[in-house]
Amino acid sequence: MAQRIIAASMLSADFANLGRDVRMINESECDWFHLDIMDGVFVPNISYGFPVVKAIADSTSKPLDAHLMIVNPDRYVERFAELGVSWISIHYEACTHLHRTLALIRSCGMKAGVALNPHTPVAVLKDILCECDYALIMSVNPGFGGQKFIERTYSKIVELKQIIDSQGVDCKIQVDGGVTLSNITPLSDAGCDIFVAGNTIFSASDPVKMISDLKKQMQRQA
Repeated sequence: MAQRIIAASMLSADFANLGRDVRMINESECDWFHLDIMDGVFVPNISYGFPVVKAIADSTSKPLDAHLMIVNPDRYVERFAELGVSWISIHYEACTHLHRTLALIRSCGMKAGVALNPHTPVAVLKDILCECDYALIMSVNPGFGGQKFIERTYSKIVELKQIIDSQGVDCKIQVDGGVTLSNITPLSDAGCDIFVAGNTIFSASDPVKMISDLKKQMQRQA
């Protein structure tokens, strides 16, 4: 079985105790830090910027995965690379010249991904998957944490997996939004490789145990 990844969405962390939550993720079985970057334009919320990304980067050796929910992401790609981000995804809906943006990300030494809003069909990725290291399927509407999982996500992942396999490209599938113990196994079975969990982890009475349970559950055979 291919390695499956748990990425902790820091949007759900306690920002009054960010250092504590970063240490907790460092000491857990979590694989990545997931950083939701919002500009208040592409999505109706503002999250955090470079100072917070730098603080997290300076406190961990685990990979940083930045999800840019912003317009004109090209302006900031090099800065994220300088801060130590390893994986970066930009939205199909926000990029006029998607191929150019993906090439810029890769030229900076990062893995490049494309994110799709819930209403966007996966078929739009057919001509760009060869340039993608991963594709991010939003299972909630981007902008806020703690939303309800959209059930249509399963079939979108299955369809995307079929397209990836038919093209023979090396592109991972990431899902973001509403990932829980109850749906992580069917998401894994559908073809997902990277699972972003925020509220499920940080609202748990024992976040470290929750991360461990998520990892065990996603590896179960349905």
